[in-house]
Amino acid sequence: MTNTPTNPDDLIDGAGAAGGSAAGGVPQIIAHRGNRSVTPENTLAAFASAIRAGCGSIELDIVRSRDGVPMIIHDETLDATTNGAGKVSDYLAEEIAALDAGSWFDPAFAGAQVPTFAQFAHHLAQHPSVEVLLEFKGDWDEQATAGVVDIVNEHGIADRTILQSFSRVSITAQHAIAPQSRRGVLCVEEFDGLLDQCAAAGVYTVNPYVEYVLAHPEIVQRIHEAGMSTMVWTANSPTQWERLVELGVDGIITDRPDALTGWYAGRGLV
Repeated sequence: MTNTPTNPDDLIDGAGAAGGSAAGGVPQIIAHRGNRSVTPENTLAAFASAIRAGCGSIELDIVRSRDGVPMIIHDETLDATTNGAGKVSDYLAEEIAALDAGSWFDPAFAGAQVPTFAQFAHHLAQHPSVEVLLEFKGDWDEQATAGVVDIVNEHGIADRTILQSFSRVSITAQHAIAPQSRRGVLCVEEFDGLLDQCAAAGVYTVNPYVEYVLAHPEIVQRIHEAGMSTMVWTANSPTQWERLVELGVDGIITDRPDALTGWYAGRGLV
């Protein structure tokens, strides 16, 4: 996720998918880029680890390669998590796949690849109880968005996928291409009119930054009263988890899904 806020004035209007409902139980555990505290983020190893840890959903990021393939990587550049350099969009998918996306984290993961979204979708199809919170990084037009939705449909995971973004361009394209899908809006903080805009656009979940929620806890009730869910990012400490459970959020996005699973068990919440 990024720190780029969504401007409510840029959200589309019109009918769409029905919104979510208030949390009725323990918040879903959402693995932020996989189980990234023990594995290199946004790799198949990170996703497998998150599933084994018992998470209910995996949050991941997609960026297009030069040939238009959705690649799973957080940054729009390769530098931070591979042995490559430069923009993802400057390389073909096969060139990106040849990079080492694991050694930066630990030598034990040398040779780990940047996966394509299609590879992840194939993997997720084997785990029917796990959902995906799919963040479109940057601006995606309708044609590019349609390609991602086709992958979702081809692998039979549409009912387990939430499309989300900070970008107004991507949010608009998602509404146009998949109006009945569950869609989410990421935000750092609340802006005037944001919830009304999201409700009018049929948004399923409004997902704010954890520090904003802790400073303005009333936002959870307001989101629920507007008929939507809320999945808060990125909460990594028991103190934060405790408060978010008390507030009744629908999901906790965390870098430590294994630890949160254990914390739930220790508190008798699962």
